[in-house]
Amino acid sequence: MEHYIILARSVTYAQRMQKSLSRAGIRCQIFRPPRDLTNLGCAYALRVSVSDLTAALTALHKDGLDPVQIFLYQRGLYQEVRS
Repeated sequence: MEHYIILARSVTYAQRMQKSLSRAGIRCQIFRPPRDLTNLGCAYALRVSVSDLTAALTALHKDGLDPVQIFLYQRGLYQEVRS
């Protein structure tokens, strides 16, 4: 299943991002990202659907919560995308 992974620099930042997305009506899930995606030991990530990415980034930017990195998960592989 295709989805986007939005990396946050900490669990607290990820929780703030989740609240922002929830207020915008966007469903997401917080989790620890695979180790090969980040060199930040305390990084967390949010999973959002492909159809929600644009709205999610708009909501996060509006609340001053810009992501560290964004990846597309597709066919078992992660590909970094520009925000």
